[in-house]
Amino acid sequence: MRFETLGRLDDRLWPAALELYHEAFPKGSKPDRIIEATFEKGFGLLYAGLEENGRMDAMAFAGIAREANALLIDYLAVREELRGRGIGARFVAEIVRDARERKLDGIIIEAEADPEPDNLARIRFWERCGFTATEYVHQYVWVPEPYRALYLSFGTNPNFPTDGKELFRHIGGFHSLAFRGSRQDRQ
Repeated sequence: MRFETLGRLDDRLWPAALELYHEAFPKGSKPDRIIEATFEKGFGLLYAGLEENGRMDAMAFAGIAREANALLIDYLAVREELRGRGIGARFVAEIVRDARERKLDGIIIEAEADPEPDNLARIRFWERCGFTATEYVHQYVWVPEPYRALYLSFGTNPNFPTDGKELFRHIGGFHSLAFRGSRQDRQ
């Protein structure tokens, strides 16, 4: 799998990333224009895992949470028919490598916290990739599902946030910046 990172949207990878995003997250996902806004505002990143023929098999939308000096992975997906083959773990390892090269202190994610089998499997996946789940469960006002923060500290900053409430302050700041000034925000 070939790994590419983009800080700007293009006609080559963006349509394929959106297709995989909609396949993996058919409900409850951010509108496309909000994700596009993270790139327009200069903090969005697209990670792409490509086959030799150019097909996108894995993707992640992420951004820099500057105050935490961390990468925040907002969405990550592997094609459904390819799951369970280690592609996701290899893809996350490439994202970790990229975050280290950017001199970030770690990575932050959030995952649905309801104890349903799919949610528990996602949390186990992230833990196998080296992430630590926090105890704190966050309830957003605008979505019905509770979420749990997970983090991967690179050990470069002893003050890297590991408390769930503090991590959600950074996650909330990321989301606020993404939504601020969007067309949806003005409606």
